[in-house]
Amino acid sequence: MIRVKDPVASLQFYQDVLGMKLINRADYESGKFTLYFLAYVPEGELPEAEQARKAYTFNREAVLELTHNWGTEHDENFHYSSGNKDPGRGFGHLAITVDNIEAACARFEEKEVTFIKRLQDGTMNNIAFIADPDGYWIEIVPKGLSSV
Repeated sequence: MIRVKDPVASLQFYQDVLGMKLINRADYESGKFTLYFLAYVPEGELPEAEQARKAYTFNREAVLELTHNWGTEHDENFHYSSGNKDPGRGFGHLAITVDNIEAACARFEEKEVTFIKRLQDGTMNNIAFIADPDGYWIEIVPKGLSSV
C-alpha cells in the first residue's frame, strides 16, 4: 500500500502509463479515505459483479493498493514521503517487468513520465527507474532478467 495525494493523477498514471486495471475500490466515509486496488489483469478475467470482484481482489498473486486520505489533493503544500529522500530508512521502490524495456522507456518518454534513471544512465543499462505523481520510484525491469 502506498498513500497518494491526488487519486485522479495516480489512477491515470497506474492505468494509462503502467497498464494496470482498477479492480476494486472501497470508500470509508467514517475514516474519510478511499482504497483503490490495481493489478495486471488478463483480458476478460475481471469479474463484473461486485462480490465476485472483491473475492478476485484478495485471491490474486499481487495487488497494488493506493490509499487516498480525502482532502489532500486540495493542499498545494501536502506531500507524502516517497522513502527515497532518506535512503535506507524504509520504503525504496516498486518494480515491474516489461516485455521490451526499450519500447517501454520510449513510451514513458512520449507520455512525459519523470525518469529517475534512464537505461543509458550509470553502469546498469538494463534497468530504468521512473516516478509516479507522488514521487514513488518504480523500477522497470526487462522480463527474464537474470541479475541486476
